Amino acid sequence: MAAADGAVGTEGVRERKRAHSRAATVDAALALFAVRGYDQVTVADICEAAQIAPRTFFRYFPSREDVLAEPAREMAGRLSAAITAAPAELDDADALDHALRALAGYVVEHRERLSLFRRAAVGSAAVRPSPFLHLADRERDVAERLLARRGVEPPVDWRTRVVVARATAAFRVWLDDVVGGQLPDPFGHLDEVLAAR
Repeated sequence: MAAADGAVGTEGVRERKRAHSRAATVDAALALFAVRGYDQVTVADICEAAQIAPRTFFRYFPSREDVLAEPAREMAGRLSAAITAAPAELDDADALDHALRALAGYVVEHRERLSLFRRAAVGSAAVRPSPFLHLADRERDVAERLLARRGVEPPVDWRTRVVVARATAAFRVWLDDVVGGQLPDPFGHLDEVLAAR
């Protein structure tokens, strides 16, 4: 039994180290993108800044665009998890608000990182079309998550799609305000923005 626990513990430590190295790679890349611009940074530059080998980089990310898209992927994953974890008695709109408030905590905590991400994404025409770089492009997935909470199979009805579109549009406005400047009360501002939709 002790050997099995040790093996699980080792795997856990290895996975945490990998996650930390992956996050450090993203941070190094975002810092470089913010200073030089996305188009002027190579994978070799990122590897040097993150102190990893190119082989390690490609184990984490298939391409430079994927490392840039990582913060948006993280946000999408957190939003999906928060929708799934929302109390069952909430209707779609309230479950989505609950999930967006949970995501807002992550945004506020990682405001500097997301500011670098936004500057890099906006600064390069080559990466703007990526579906992972815009919350609006994830609306169908969010709507399907809401259906899954209720045990309903796709296709998504138009009412659910409108609920999601309004909420994600409001959240994008809030996200721009938070990442673009210093709001004294970001959560109060989120409540105002969500209430105005």
